[in-house]
Amino acid sequence: MAGGAQDNDEEITGINVTPLVDVVLVLLIIFMVTANFIVRDTVEVELPKAANGGELVQGLVNVVLDKQGKLYFDGAEVSEDELRRKVAEALAKDKETRAFITADRSLPYGRVMWLIDLVKGQGIAKFGLNIEKDVAPAAAPAVP
Repeated sequence: MAGGAQDNDEEITGINVTPLVDVVLVLLIIFMVTANFIVRDTVEVELPKAANGGELVQGLVNVVLDKQGKLYFDGAEVSEDELRRKVAEALAKDKETRAFITADRSLPYGRVMWLIDLVKGQGIAKFGLNIEKDVAPAAAPAVP
């Protein structure tokens, strides 16, 4: 038998790795199943699409502007003054704080620029705009 006691006093020359592989596969399956539950609370926004977006970098501050114009800081709804204060607090903790700005694509361009200006005005120089990756680049809309 493979797991039984051996009668002779010879050295063990092989290791059975089957139980190790079984345990690792079970852990992998558990991780894959539970990974969906480890997602942050999110605010539903319809992101603009771009075919040539940059790589994702994990940021420390997430600022969201939804369709109704409500502001969210790291998932919690805030007022404009609270947003300024929280951004300043995050910057005080770490001078290299980055911001991810997410805005619904139905919002006017000026409103998104206002949000970028608000974040930059608090001292965050590095920020990214959250986009939804598009499969193919869209043709530029005609300018009247």
